[in-house]
Amino acid sequence: MTEGSFVDVPIATVQEFWDRHPCNIRHSPQPVGTRAFFDDVERRKYFVEPHIPTFAEFDRWRGKRVLEIGCGIGTTTMSFARAGARVTAVDLSPESASLTRQSASVYGMQDRVTVHVGDAEHLSEFVPVEPYDLVWSFGVIHHSPHPDRVVAQIRRYMTADSELRLMLYSRVSYKLFWIMHTEGVWDMGDIDRIIAHSSEAASGCPVTYTYDPERVMKLLEGYQVLDVSKRHIFTWDVEAYRRYEYKKDAAWAHVSDEALAELERELGWHLLIRAKLA
Repeated sequence: MTEGSFVDVPIATVQEFWDRHPCNIRHSPQPVGTRAFFDDVERRKYFVEPHIPTFAEFDRWRGKRVLEIGCGIGTTTMSFARAGARVTAVDLSPESASLTRQSASVYGMQDRVTVHVGDAEHLSEFVPVEPYDLVWSFGVIHHSPHPDRVVAQIRRYMTADSELRLMLYSRVSYKLFWIMHTEGVWDMGDIDRIIAHSSEAASGCPVTYTYDPERVMKLLEGYQVLDVSKRHIFTWDVEAYRRYEYKKDAAWAHVSDEALAELERELGWHLLIRAKLA
């Protein structure tokens, strides 16, 4: 991440991208918005990213208040709600927020889920400032032109007993090398743009920052960082995956689960961060 790489990107440009490409919208061949669709999306998401339920500890938040920054189409929103949490979910994209509301209706969770639409850099302008037990944001704030502003807003919703659980993209990762190889770009001076363009399933994402532990600490200045770890290397054959088939890519076919876990700790794409107020 080069400081200031994306500060001039209009937030409307970011919103337009996610309105066109709601996260995980292609995770199911079922009609969008149906129970079968949402069930498929959840199964697929947690199958290829099994670290999410482990990191979230959904059951831990039963009876607690969860603030979710960037709910997408509501997969983890519903997981928290089904576990018994009361969830306030926020997304920049009206299209994504609408699907989260639809998901809450499908699963009968309307009484546990409140959905807001807006820019998390200005969170307190549309979400009442109240204390939450958990602030959860998975793969979201690195797509905001000013992630530091989102982090500053989050502080207002935390107490000494609250916890922040955050996923940011890792600067040093297998994904980085894969993108560089695929794009044929080995100039590190251009890597921010290349990563942003190729960071998501749909190309052309206007903003994507990446982080190393030093930059995590800078971003979370004023927080007590409890833990930082890496997870997630996508090992599936992409063409088979698009057909909803799970076949290991030839490069990973003979890599054991133990070896993969070790590689993820060094080269994982997802930086998993737990923090509290200092």
